[in-house]
Amino acid sequence: MAFYDIFNGDADGICALHQLRLSEPRGAELVTGTKREIRLVERVAAAAGDELTVLDISLDANRAAVLRALAAGARVRYFDHHYAGEIPAGAAFEANIDTDPGSCTSLLVDRALGGAHRAWAVVGAFGDNLAAAASAAAAPLGFAPHALARLQELGECLNYNAYGESVDDLYYPPSDLYRALAPYADPLQFIDGEPVFDVLRDGMADDLYRVAEARAQFEDEHHALLMLPDAAWSRRVAGVLGNRLAQREPARAHAIVTARADGFVVSVRAPIARPMGADALCRQFDTGGGRAGAAGINHLPQADFERFARAFARAFIPV
Repeated sequence: MAFYDIFNGDADGICALHQLRLSEPRGAELVTGTKREIRLVERVAAAAGDELTVLDISLDANRAAVLRALAAGARVRYFDHHYAGEIPAGAAFEANIDTDPGSCTSLLVDRALGGAHRAWAVVGAFGDNLAAAASAAAAPLGFAPHALARLQELGECLNYNAYGESVDDLYYPPSDLYRALAPYADPLQFIDGEPVFDVLRDGMADDLYRVAEARAQFEDEHHALLMLPDAAWSRRVAGVLGNRLAQREPARAHAIVTARADGFVVSVRAPIARPMGADALCRQFDTGGGRAGAAGINHLPQADFERFARAFARAFIPV
């Protein structure tokens, strides 16, 4: 029997797994990667009796690998909030899936654990740009405003570290980042006790400073499309930039298009005031997916850029 923890390398995936293993300690092989490495289940050659815990990656994108694992006699426990499609039936598959745009995987794990480690769920929700949901979850914990602001900053920093074309673009491989916070039941103690936080905070500030000169390629009342150059800092900052723009202009949808040698990487944020449609837009393109409020396209060929720009301009208009 082998155990596998398979998780998205962003704040939500890391904080979801952390809560689970604080409550249910288990030695498991870690399977993760950058934010956009979502077909992670296929990396596991599951056998009869194995147990796979999967967090914060789309079931739809991993369906074939999940079905293979189940057919081999493995058990799969799945927590996620992205578009799922048809959910496998049978006692060997435990589904904790909720695509409500106001939820995230960390909050789903929090629900399953009865709030046992809710402060980390708050960090994960802040990292996923769900400030209202994070604040609501934190309310019973009685954090002072400055402490809550630190949890928000930690969530943003953990999320920032997940964006890149490969792990080489990141400050820390997500598996190492998870191991760094694993000893800490209290996220505020992690902030105070680990230099990791300072490294990420300073890196994020530097990358956001570089964005200051970027200008929107297209904008109107309901949309803004920003183009970033082919550079490691651009790839790292795309997610947190999209989240900050969405918070700053909640009535607008935002698309962050980052150039790469063979096309573009796209991050889309639906308007926070109407957090729907980002996944539907991105699924019109190969390698596109995500959730209703935030989605992306891992590889948009140059020939498809104008088609994407037109589709983006037609989406997110209030009816």
